Order: sequence, then structure tokens, then C-alpha cells
Amino acid sequence: MDNIGFVFRNEYKYLVSAGQIAMLKARAGAVLSPDPHVPKSGSRAGMYHIRSVYFDDREDACYLENENGTDPREKFRIRIYNHSDQRITLELKRKQQGKCLKFSCPLTRQQCDTLLAGTLLPDDPSYPPLLQKLLLQMKTRGLQPVVIVEYDRIPYVFPAGNVRVTLDTNIMSSDQCQGFFEDRLSLRPVLPLGQHILEVKWDELLPDFLYRSLMLDCLQWSSFSKYYICRKLQKESYYLCTSKTSSSPAF
Repeated sequence: MDNIGFVFRNEYKYLVSAGQIAMLKARAGAVLSPDPHVPKSGSRAGMYHIRSVYFDDREDACYLENENGTDPREKFRIRIYNHSDQRITLELKRKQQGKCLKFSCPLTRQQCDTLLAGTLLPDDPSYPPLLQKLLLQMKTRGLQPVVIVEYDRIPYVFPAGNVRVTLDTNIMSSDQCQGFFEDRLSLRPVLPLGQHILEVKWDELLPDFLYRSLMLDCLQWSSFSKYYICRKLQKESYYLCTSKTSSSPAF
């Protein structure tokens, strides 16, 4: 399958406050370089908006594997940036022994629209292996798009160790998978007001000076999964609506 490096990477996540985000931006900006792909000017200077739609099967296997800590586990998603269809990426993220491996391949807008409708693409042996794997699992497991996750990301990079530090804010979710490319969706907040996520990823080595500069030993480590918490809130909202409906008096 197409992949990015075919290297399992370390991935640590931390729950941080708005005040800590401000501190981390200052500290990261002093020792790291901004991701070269972020805008240099305008209202989104230094950041970009990420929107992903995740797939799960009839038995909610991906959700339950997250909940139970199954190792290894995999999940498919389609990702876009800044609400644009100019770059659409199908990704498969594999978690194994605490490390992550990510495979990816591009999609056309037409292919993406078909997959978002839960429909199989016509058979074509020229499809990338990753897309063929998704189609096979849609056919055999009933894999379907189930939830949208979106947030703003401020990314930094450091070449030694292939380090990537990201600050993810305004994390939201939506059940409107068919509206994946719409500018405005009906969204629900995922975290309490003022809480955000710091992610630190690296290959074999996280330079010690970066660890100290970011004061990682003072932060609250978390096994936070954006997909899992969004699905959990989705299910809780569904059960709440269902229970309210079932308990309403009949007229």
C-alpha cells in the first residue's frame, strides 16, 4: 500500500488548557519550525483546518477496539484541509504496541462522494492497494462512514527524529457525513470549554531539549482518541434522544 515512510512512530497526547496552549506556542516557536504547508499570512496564518470522516462496520468494531484497547487495531478515514476538495486523502491508521503506522493514497472528488454515500466504486484493478482494501472491507464487513471529526491545527516540525508537534483546538464532531465538503455543518463540541490537545510524534528519538522546552513532564498525558470520543458522544446523544422519545406520553 502507499505509505508515508512505512515507519512506526511514537505518538504522545496531552490534554492542555487555553493558557498552556499560549505557552506552548511561544516555546514551540522558539525551538521548532512551522510546518512548511501552513499559510504564511491571513486569518489562518500558521494553522490549517482539518476535517476527517471515519469508517466503522455494522458491529462498531473500530469503536469497540478503541474502548477495549485492542492491539493491534486499524481504522480508515478520509481527510481534507480547509474545506477544500483540492487534496482528498484516504488514510489507514494502524496502532500497534503503543506506536502508529499510517498508510495513505489520494482520492478524486467523485470517488470520495461515492464512498461518503456508502456506495462501492466500480471494480478497477488500477486502484491503489489501500483503496482496494477499503472497498473489500465495505463489501465484506459493511464498513460505512459514521462520524466527522474536525479541528484547527497549529503544526511544528523538527528534522532530527522526524519530530512533529501539533496543537489541536476547537475539536468538534458531526453526524452529517454527506455534508463532508460543506463550509458549515451542525457540530458538537468534544471537549469541555478551554481544553485542547497537544500531540507529539517522532520516529526513534525525541531530542531531550525539546522534551524540556515543551515541559512535557508537567503536562497531563492522555490516551485521547478523537475518533473514539466523537463516537462516544454520538452514541450518548442517540441514546438520550431515543430514551426521551420512548418516554414521551402517547396522545
